[in-house]
Amino acid sequence: MEALDRLAAKCWEIREANFRPEIVWSYPAQTTAVSVTGGECGLDCAHCGGVYLKRMTPLAAVSRHGEELGPSCLISGGCTSGGRVPLAAHTARLAALKPGRRFNIHTGLVDEADIAVIAPLADKVSFDFVGDDATIREVLGLNRTVADYVACYRKLRECCQVAPHVCIGLHGGEIRGEHQALALLRMLGADSLTLIVFTPTKGTRYADRKPPALEETLAVIAAARELFPAIPLRLGCMRPGGRYRETLDKAAVRLGINAIVNPTRAAVRLAESLGLAGVGRGECCVL
Repeated sequence: MEALDRLAAKCWEIREANFRPEIVWSYPAQTTAVSVTGGECGLDCAHCGGVYLKRMTPLAAVSRHGEELGPSCLISGGCTSGGRVPLAAHTARLAALKPGRRFNIHTGLVDEADIAVIAPLADKVSFDFVGDDATIREVLGLNRTVADYVACYRKLRECCQVAPHVCIGLHGGEIRGEHQALALLRMLGADSLTLIVFTPTKGTRYADRKPPALEETLAVIAAARELFPAIPLRLGCMRPGGRYRETLDKAAVRLGINAIVNPTRAAVRLAESLGLAGVGRGECCVL
């Protein structure tokens, strides 16, 4: 607790110097998650195993004009064996659904040709940034490196508004390349940063693992606040539940987070007691 108090004091000072006294509560019910590949994926990531795709709406099942979709969509899908979401094959269909909607597009490791056709459709691009070669190989099953993530991120930023995501504890609950990812993003530049937390999920190879130690998770959040004093930091939708979530959310408020998706009531009460005005939003936190 004493260590958290020290971190919180420093991070709160940074927050007060750079932001208004408000915090965004994101309740993204109005954003429809759409998978361009349905439940299919060419990878078998240890933390996902395709489970999360099953919770999304298959693009093939969306009606012609998308009446069942919300005012915004998260467009994602399973990856190819090279880590790319095959969006280019579906751009005509997505373009037909775009009028009147905002798209947050999750790309994976796309190339320049993909980016050229994705950019006109993307209001935001969510990009999972990984900072450890072993994690890329062992968790994602990709024969790629951190250098590939850096190169793709650079190309995306040339023509898209990119919202990088860093998953804390992605390597089965271990802290591996998270601090390296933050350092690289600091060097490359970022307009915002979303932090999510590894959550053991039934039906995956990491189902029996534990979330990262809470103090290590908070250390990553505090490091992000110090490295990025003037950009919005968000605590995203993927994070463990129960007591872990409540403690995490409250600590994140004290560490100067700018937005939390589906916050716990305890975090909302704490923010109010600290003088932060809550701003409610009904869509994906990056939009």
